[in-house]
Amino acid sequence: MAKKAAKKTAKKKAAPKKSARKPNAAFMKPLTPSAALAEVVGSKAIPRTEVVKKMWVYIKKNGLQDKKNRRNINADSKLLPVFAGKKQVSMFDMAKLISKHLK
Repeated sequence: MAKKAAKKTAKKKAAPKKSARKPNAAFMKPLTPSAALAEVVGSKAIPRTEVVKKMWVYIKKNGLQDKKNRRNINADSKLLPVFAGKKQVSMFDMAKLISKHLK
């Protein structure tokens, strides 16, 4: 019995490791935020991924995530111009609205 168990475990080899996914160069390209977005994330040119991270830091720090529906973000005075005047946007629409403020 012990030999059968040993053979079964010996047959299972570790799956070949996949190489780490390389980041898309377009996402890593530093972009300059508009004046409205710069109030939240700063005026320095940073990649799109970092802009989204800084937005989430700002949203969580100021408690702007909707209490009932956590997918929605409530705009404060700084985010209102970034969100095209909308008082509330979904987190999925946020990325689309942010991209309009990056060059």
